[in-house]
Amino acid sequence: MRVLIVEDEPYLAEAVRDGLRLEAIAADIAGDGDAALELLAVNTYDIAVLDRDVPGPTGDEIAERIVASGSGTPILMLTAADRLEDKVTGFGLGADDYLTKPFELRELVLRLRALDRRRAHNRPPVREIAGLRVDPFRREVYRDGRYVALTRKQFAVLEVLVSAEGGVVSAEELLKRAWDENADPFTNAVRITVSALRKRLGEPWIIATVAGVGYRIGTAPGGSAGA
Repeated sequence: MRVLIVEDEPYLAEAVRDGLRLEAIAADIAGDGDAALELLAVNTYDIAVLDRDVPGPTGDEIAERIVASGSGTPILMLTAADRLEDKVTGFGLGADDYLTKPFELRELVLRLRALDRRRAHNRPPVREIAGLRVDPFRREVYRDGRYVALTRKQFAVLEVLVSAEGGVVSAEELLKRAWDENADPFTNAVRITVSALRKRLGEPWIIATVAGVGYRIGTAPGGSAGA
């Protein structure tokens, strides 16, 4: 999952980003409304977390733009205002959820996962493909009934591959979905993580490399097990 955090308190934004990373959730930070709109224009986010009182275009204005774009990106409003009138206004602008400061990171994570499940309501919450059973909520993976322990980053990569339902996912897409905007586009992190993930899942290899294209779950003509 990749989220956008629009928050003008840098220490809070960085603490939230670092906490989400520990939950295998990639997060980009925008300290004002203009930066948020720039990121939204070039990236695809699963959820936008908006502080209503950021400089520049406010969180309310950003929410209106997201709704108007038709992207369907869920919005979680984050604010110190806890009056009912403020919540009514936020929901009226298109917010899907509302969290009042101060808050516990654990609650934010639970709300983000709930929004992500709601966003993907047309897909089963537990994914099964080629003998794999992946439970995104419990962060559990089984292969042919055998539990497989994965690191957070390995799980994030597997989640993207499984969601493609056998389709090929490029290294660039994996980098975009499982890492964040600070990831070096020339890094070997994707190749290294896929290689380690393949070994964790065990033989016969289930992640195929499609030369010059990317990776997919399963095997196909032209695919190989090499990283």
